[in-house]
Amino acid sequence: MKHVSDRPQAGLSRRSFLLAGAAAGGGLLIGVSFDPASAKEAAKQTFVPNAFIRIETDGTIILTMPYVEMGQGTYTSVPMLIAEELEVDLDGIQLEHAPANDALYGHPIMGAQETDGSLSMRAAWEPMRQAGAAARMMLVSAAAVRWGVEAADCHAESGFVVHGKTNRRVGYGDIAADAATMSIPEQVVLKDPSSFKLIGTPQKRLDAPQKVAGATQYGIDVRLPGMKIAAVVASPVLGGQVTSVDDGATRKIAGVRDVIRIHDAVAVIADHWAAAKKGLDALVVTWDDGPNAQFSTAQHMINLENAAHRDGVVAVQKGDVAGVFSRAERRLEADYRLPILAHAPMEPLNCTAHIHDGKCEVWLGTQAASRAQKAAAAAAGLPLDRVEVHNQYLGGSFGRRAEADNVTQAVLIARQVDYPVKVIWSREEDTQHDFYRPAYFNRLKASLDSEGHITSWFHRVVGPSPLARWLPIAVQNGLDPDAVTSATGPYELSDIHVDYVRHEDHSFQSGFWRGVGTTHNVFIVEGFVDELAALSGKDPLEFRREHVKNNPRALAVLDKAVEESGWGTPLPEGTGRGISLLQDFGGTILVHIAEATVDDAGAVRVSKVTSVVDCGKIINPDTVKAQIQGGAIFGLSAALYGEITFNNGRVDQGNFDTYAAVRMDEAPRVTVHLIDSGDKPFGVGESGTSGIGPAVANAVYAATGKRVRQLPVTPELLKS
Repeated sequence: MKHVSDRPQAGLSRRSFLLAGAAAGGGLLIGVSFDPASAKEAAKQTFVPNAFIRIETDGTIILTMPYVEMGQGTYTSVPMLIAEELEVDLDGIQLEHAPANDALYGHPIMGAQETDGSLSMRAAWEPMRQAGAAARMMLVSAAAVRWGVEAADCHAESGFVVHGKTNRRVGYGDIAADAATMSIPEQVVLKDPSSFKLIGTPQKRLDAPQKVAGATQYGIDVRLPGMKIAAVVASPVLGGQVTSVDDGATRKIAGVRDVIRIHDAVAVIADHWAAAKKGLDALVVTWDDGPNAQFSTAQHMINLENAAHRDGVVAVQKGDVAGVFSRAERRLEADYRLPILAHAPMEPLNCTAHIHDGKCEVWLGTQAASRAQKAAAAAAGLPLDRVEVHNQYLGGSFGRRAEADNVTQAVLIARQVDYPVKVIWSREEDTQHDFYRPAYFNRLKASLDSEGHITSWFHRVVGPSPLARWLPIAVQNGLDPDAVTSATGPYELSDIHVDYVRHEDHSFQSGFWRGVGTTHNVFIVEGFVDELAALSGKDPLEFRREHVKNNPRALAVLDKAVEESGWGTPLPEGTGRGISLLQDFGGTILVHIAEATVDDAGAVRVSKVTSVVDCGKIINPDTVKAQIQGGAIFGLSAALYGEITFNNGRVDQGNFDTYAAVRMDEAPRVTVHLIDSGDKPFGVGESGTSGIGPAVANAVYAATGKRVRQLPVTPELLKS
């Protein structure tokens, strides 16, 4: 049976190659490459790592981070791996954003320089520890040579090498230059997990103090000498063009310096944002809406449903699904729908660009620095080596900042001025020009035997393929593996058919949204499994237990969820508990149990969420808990409110008044319980989001008897 429970993992087995050399100005440089050619080049004195540690002669330890920090805790968890093996305190490691360079910083799994897919810690776990351990061993060897003693009699301790017999000590900085002349160990000895001091312990976020103080520089905070600020409006319909611009009133506004027109947008440049936005509001722009002027989501959803009548590309085929289904006495069929969603990160999109002296520089927070570099080079008409990306902290992303459309726009504007210009999108502009999580239509059929066990499972996924744009090689023979990931859940099924019907509509842009394929399929699978549990007359949690009986990790998570949530205990009238179970992101298993109350008007309020997660080896438990909590709230916003609609090619939503998020007084208490069960970590960042929607929908059913087969769960939906 073909595995469909995770994204393409072609690079997971790529071997890492350690490289070493002298840092500029002396000191030790340790790198990790996933390309054997880089290791060969190292022998020619060319240091081409994809991540590296510098130990300066003053003892400063600097990690150039190949991943970005957007709230998920990477800038703490990755240093923990290195600090553990290098035997230094966590706060002794300084961080630098990596510049754009696929060759140096390409992700070992995805190939390009990206931070996405809950993959960072899975990729970093072994290579970063090896780099730290190699540096430790080389420092010990250098100290032993200096003292004329056996390396075996020396050990590393809190940034020093110590000779056990004489208690002599030398700081890393004092021997860093000597260590750079040592050979890379042929066998890197990693610490035994029983001796871990940092890994597995709660650690405070390294980026927290600056963020609390308001000192962290996000892309929107960049300031440069002579810089101006631009507010921008793009065609409200994808593919539209600027026909005419009347900027007479705009140019009279104090502080406005210029009005720049590109093919599909107009920017007002001013000394500050207030003047730029006021000038933009005074513009009179006429648009040619182009070929997508009649697009509507109502028709789009009809088109998706019509496409479900086509046979799809088979992802899984096992047994005789049609035959078993036709002969069964208890059968269930259901159609599930999911809407278009925006990302809505707290920091709106922005990019500062400056073209000067035959080169282009851009400043922004991006999940994919090399993608941003390529976009800037194309827009500037410059070779790649003349473009520099200055990456910043990201004020949220959820997949949005993996795209580079705002980079292209900013550089096209910057080409027409001779000063740095920061282009800021308003919240409305951000909402209305997103790379949206696309809508999906799903058709399911299943049957039960006399004992209430699932005997056949049919799942047809209908929707577009963002992966075909991002990584075309991964879509083979028309099958998008991301679209069908988690399409059977973690359940032990005998007769299975899963297929995929690709339906594209280029009237809007689609992309990845926090949780990728798992986000939509978990809602569908867990809702349908709950329906099957009701058909069998069994408790929803026990029904799941029966279908993962050979999965001890899943059983342990379910058992813990029962213990912690009070599952089965009475609740007030109008309140119900709902459950979801997922296994994805390399092996993470998560149960959400939500308690929801539905009032007489049909409004849903979620008061409590109990989450149990087994994500393999836990690096920083506080980060895992925060990711599950944050993911649950983000996913709850989508479950209760999230929907982007189009009419006449235009997006109806703008700011948070029309594209709402869960507010503080609506947020449930989310309690997270951790199970540490392995020798390597699995992905966490997107699992909390993926599982909350179905838990809420199932809680609504428990409270009202009303089955929810689409999101968001609105009062109108419950009263229909």
